[in-house]
Amino acid sequence: MVHFPTINIPYDAIKIQGENMILISHRGNLEGKSKLENDPTYILKAISEGYDCEIDLHYSENKWFLGHDVPQYEISEGFLLLNNLWLHAKTIITLHELMKFDVNCFYHEKDSCVLTSKGYIWTYPSCSLGHKDIKNNSICVLPELYNYEEFNCIGICSDFIKKYK
Repeated sequence: MVHFPTINIPYDAIKIQGENMILISHRGNLEGKSKLENDPTYILKAISEGYDCEIDLHYSENKWFLGHDVPQYEISEGFLLLNNLWLHAKTIITLHELMKFDVNCFYHEKDSCVLTSKGYIWTYPSCSLGHKDIKNNSICVLPELYNYEEFNCIGICSDFIKKYK
């Protein structure tokens, strides 16, 4: 049985402990936004420091690219298979191609939440994580943008993910 921690403390005081909390670097960021977001080397650095990493992915002309708004960094198919990646498909075609692999991927625009291919609930920033007494399988995305006072999730995706270690 999987244990899902519940955290009920103010955001500024958060220090997450426990083996079950998933800490996800948003686009490779560890201590704030950077111009290196989605750069493959930047992503690998975050993974090497022990974090999962959410990356923005495009599939175009039979090639894979990282990049938020546009395809920016070409990557190999093997890069997609690295452990600890949360693959954010930026187009429906990209999602369709990703589903050919055993990877953790999702697509959303401004949905309150979406289900990843591995069964996690990926929440849109500012959306409720549900009642504090109900343990859930959600990922809280960019909590630094909002003054969350309670967390009830299995993971956090942040540009400041080092704050949570």
